Order: sequence, then structure tokens, then C-alpha cells
Amino acid sequence: MTLSIRQAVSLKPYNTFGVEAKAAYFVDVTDDASLVAALEYAKARSLPVHILGGGSNLLLLSDVPGLVIRMASRGQRIVQAGTPHVLVEAEAGEPWHPFVCFTLEHGLAGLENLSLIPGTVGAAPMQNVGAYGVEIKDVFAGLTALDRHTNTLSDFSLEDCRFGYRDSVFKQQPGRWIILRVRFKLSREAPLHLEYGPVRQRLAARGIDEVTPQAVSDAICEIRREKLPDPAVLGNAGSFFKNPVVPQAQAAALGAQWPGLVAYAQGDHQAKLAAGWLIEQAGWKGYRRGDAGVHKDQALVLVNHGSATGPELLALARDIQASIQARFGVTLEMEPNVLPAG
Repeated sequence: MTLSIRQAVSLKPYNTFGVEAKAAYFVDVTDDASLVAALEYAKARSLPVHILGGGSNLLLLSDVPGLVIRMASRGQRIVQAGTPHVLVEAEAGEPWHPFVCFTLEHGLAGLENLSLIPGTVGAAPMQNVGAYGVEIKDVFAGLTALDRHTNTLSDFSLEDCRFGYRDSVFKQQPGRWIILRVRFKLSREAPLHLEYGPVRQRLAARGIDEVTPQAVSDAICEIRREKLPDPAVLGNAGSFFKNPVVPQAQAAALGAQWPGLVAYAQGDHQAKLAAGWLIEQAGWKGYRRGDAGVHKDQALVLVNHGSATGPELLALARDIQASIQARFGVTLEMEPNVLPAG
């Protein structure tokens, strides 16, 4: 197999922050065979390997040594059309939102609350992507991944993935697994999730009485476009920090001190705090330092106003973390992967 390996490739088009950095070596892989060939190429030359999806959960700090492999495999299909559940599979390189649209066009419910999330299908299970009351684990049916330790394929069940809040076995074992394709169990009759955030209110405002999965998707797309900047216009990686989970007692104490605190009970005597609210209360919303800044409408989103570097964005993120720790005694964890890690 002939691979199109390129050298000194700019990664600016491949990360939604729009940060400039170069890959020493770069290749697109479109199927399992080209992926294996790329890995063999790197092994023969002792090159470190970095896997790239849509670049929407990535912060580049500098040029990347070794071989960057971009997952560009495509394909989406209904593999089992049962009643009431339908099994749908997509290749890892499929862009996420168009895949959601594919399921909606087939009258399937389950992914509508995850509409307009950037990235690829293969990246979604890695951090158990979630939005508006639904997470990947809620509709997950299985996936196939390549084990780089053994060069064999493995099929993962829901339990195998060890999904948590923005977490999975794939994040817990970084560098080991390369997700190839993912399967979802959807339905033509599934109940719709309308209670999280302003979804129901938005549907009412649109005058929709008979709610369909497509109507939910349209409403959520509208909400997200209002709340979050378009990376094509303003570089960003979406939510930069996870919503911190703390003991309920700590949340209650913070609520007593800060009556407007936004917190959601999580069970096991835990509560999830709204990181955006904490950041806004600490005065960071709309802050700008050179071209690195915090979005004017959504404090959870760090933005690149033009030519911010990865280190500048990371320095800002760390200052925000220190500020929230000092003010509220709460630790914020960054969502994006940092590359090169160090």
C-alpha cells in the first residue's frame, strides 16, 4: 500500500482553535489497512504517533514531532433495523453532526440532543460526549478499536468502555486504543429528552406542539449557535473546562455564600457545578489578553481572536484555574487534549 506521507505540514486547518503548529510527518488514513500501514511506517522509523480526529478538542503548544495520523475514514450505515431499536454504525472519521443528521433523516431518535457538537464519530466515545441531558453512553451499542499494544482488533461493550463524566477507558489508557468505528442503538419510538436547559421553552417559542427528534435537533442547533462561537469565525474548542463535581456538602456551603450558584445533584452525595458560572463570577467573561481570551457571551469558552499561540491560551487557562481555586476552593479540569503533552 502506498501512503501519502507529507512532511512539515501546518496543523492550523486541523484544529478548531486555529493555532499554528507543524507536524513533522502527516498522513490521512481512510481505512483499517492504511492505518496499519501508517503505524508500521512510524514503527520502522521510531517515530512517535499522534492520532487526530476533527481537532475540536485539541490545544497545540508547539510543532509536533513524529507522525500525525488523521482519521479520515468515512461511512455510515444501518446494520440492523429491528423493532423498536435500530443499530447504526459509522466510521471513526465521519464528522459528528452530519452523522446525527443521517440518523434523523432515517427517522431515528437518540442523538438529537447531541446535535451540532464538533468533532468526529471516533472521538465522541473517548470523552463520553454529552449535551442537554444525553451522553454517548445512553445510546452506545459498541465499537471496534485497534489495540496498539497487540496490533489486534477488539470490540467494546458499554461496560468495557467504563464511561464516566467526560471520561472513558480510552482516556484512561492514552495512546493504546485507536477507535475505528462506533455503533449506536437508536429507536423510532424513544422518549425525547426535553428537560435539560431551555430546550422545552425553545420548542414552545417555535410554536411546536408535536415534538419530533428533528424538531429537538433544530431547537438545540439554534440554542448552540446563540451560545457558542463558530470555530470557522472565532477559533475555539468549545467548552474548555469540565463542570466540576464536588460533595453536596461543599456545594451547599458555596450556595450559602453565593446564592446564585448553579449546581445539579448527581447522586452519591455529589453535585455538579456550572464551571461557566464560576468563571463569570470571578470576572473572566469577555477577558482578553492579546489574542487569547474568554468569550464575551460564554465564559466556559476560551477563544483565539486571531494569532494566539497554544502556550498563551494555556497560560490563560491556568490563570483561570488558579482564580477559581482561590475564590471558590474548586478545581477546574481542562477538557482539551494538550499536544505535545508534557
